[in-house]
Amino acid sequence: MKKIMFLLAMMMCFSGFLKAQTKSVPWSADQVMAPDILAAKIIKKQTKNILILSVGPSAVVKGSVDMGMANDPQNLEKLRDYVKKLDKNKEIVVYCGCCPYDRCPNIRPAFNVLVEMGFKNVKILDIPKNVKTNWIDHDYPTND
Repeated sequence: MKKIMFLLAMMMCFSGFLKAQTKSVPWSADQVMAPDILAAKIIKKQTKNILILSVGPSAVVKGSVDMGMANDPQNLEKLRDYVKKLDKNKEIVVYCGCCPYDRCPNIRPAFNVLVEMGFKNVKILDIPKNVKTNWIDHDYPTND
């Protein structure tokens, strides 16, 4: 099942891959969270004050909320509605996992919307290859 989800994610994201590849990243190095850090927090049940949002094709990370692919304007609106009443200091971790996060067509729109809405503690999950390689293959907690 995980392999099928991964293959679907790859196919769905490829269409926006080249376009996103040419844009610089809007986040700083301190706004990127390593997968092992988030996995440890999940395992130790230290995520009560963290909102983990999947902005790609599948909410794989345990406890993450599926917002849908953020390159779709309807899903960006869903994201806005979901977070609009939250404290602007809330820690929010965003990931997609379809491809390397720095070239992902879904991460930038979600990150930019959250920052534009005034959220001060937005982080990107460091997925240098894809969610299978950088999360599932490490046996980090999943929503299965």
